[in-house]
Amino acid sequence: METKLARISQMSRENPTMIFTSVGHLIDKEMLKSCHEAMDGTKAKGIDGVSKADYEEHLDENLDSLVDRLKRKAYHPQPARRVEIPKDNGKTRPLSIYCYEDKLVQEALRRVLEAVFEPMFYDEMMGFRPNRNCHMALRKLNHMLEKEYTNYVLDADIKGFFDHLDHGWIIKFVESRIKDPKIIRLVRVMLKAGIMKDYIFEETEEGSGQGSVCSPILANIYMHYVLIWWFKEKVQPKARGFCGLVVYADDFVVCFQHKDEAQAFYNMLGDRMEHFGLSLEKEKSRLIEFGRYADENSRHRNGKKPETFTFLGFTHYCSEGRNGQFRVKRKTSKKKFNKKVKEMDKEIQDRLITYGLPVPDVIKWLNQVLVGYFHYYGITDNSVMLSRFVQCVRKLLYKWLNRRSQRRSYTWGAFVDLMKNFPLVKPRIYVSIYGN
Repeated sequence: METKLARISQMSRENPTMIFTSVGHLIDKEMLKSCHEAMDGTKAKGIDGVSKADYEEHLDENLDSLVDRLKRKAYHPQPARRVEIPKDNGKTRPLSIYCYEDKLVQEALRRVLEAVFEPMFYDEMMGFRPNRNCHMALRKLNHMLEKEYTNYVLDADIKGFFDHLDHGWIIKFVESRIKDPKIIRLVRVMLKAGIMKDYIFEETEEGSGQGSVCSPILANIYMHYVLIWWFKEKVQPKARGFCGLVVYADDFVVCFQHKDEAQAFYNMLGDRMEHFGLSLEKEKSRLIEFGRYADENSRHRNGKKPETFTFLGFTHYCSEGRNGQFRVKRKTSKKKFNKKVKEMDKEIQDRLITYGLPVPDVIKWLNQVLVGYFHYYGITDNSVMLSRFVQCVRKLLYKWLNRRSQRRSYTWGAFVDLMKNFPLVKPRIYVSIYGN
């Protein structure tokens, strides 16, 4: 099966205008079984309450039935269970939880879509793609800011991106490379499956549920046509100065050499987003002066430091290296930092107070969390924020150790001794912004 998908991918790469009319047959029992084997069995269950283990009890019969329904076009996904996940701004983010069988079909569909569309995506797209990650996006952005003629940065945010993807445009975009009715039908019925919220069925007239296995590839296809293709083929060739783009999911930054071109692009961007059913979050989207001359210009005009912007959880700011030359530096954004500290406060309380876990076990868990945190935020120039985070965690641990009973459990001296016996891991930079 992997060989067949690789062949599709090769054909797509070698023939950028090729239309695939017969790829639906790839979603057969062999592929679905492979999807089943790769599926995470610990994920939440959909409205039918079926887990991976449950489905596996009669795997062959279940897959035979599913394949038969797919062939007869009798397969209809069940509504997703919708839950609201709190955000740090007081709002919530909707998360869709799908039934296990629907996840299998989504994964199979994702593999086919990825085989066809992945070869045509530009290097500017970094999110939800094989062999790419957030740190690669940050490196690409850093190159544009430090090595190219960047004087202005457009930091843009799309309002409710996944919730407002237009179903009609999704189908048109998919049909630009795939004309197989089987694939188009699967995309359509998946988008229209609806949701169950508080035991009430709601139709899904727009959007692709966050939690769907297919949503990332559909989001990339959407962003490819709406933003990246337009920028690469229409905007960039006409620019008289440098302009560059980096995209991660719905988060993107655009760099410009000339202010008039930056402003013109910003004005066109709003109209283009609106044409495809999207809109910019005006309060979070802004054009700022940023680059090697921004510091000097800003201080000359108003005596202030140049503005900063946030991308992928890091605040970027103008600075200089040890040699006195211009450098862009980054640190954990206040928003992400405070959110994580708040989460740690609750988690430490639960483990020490609610569940009464042994202190060594709690510290072992803390170290696992810290190492994971360092692997993402442990990037060049961010040492201070890493140390600050560890300090906050240490204080939280001390606080909740002394609230396990009415009596004070630890003096600060005793806590220091505890830390010597069961130390927290030290902050570490894992990622070089100038690495490969």
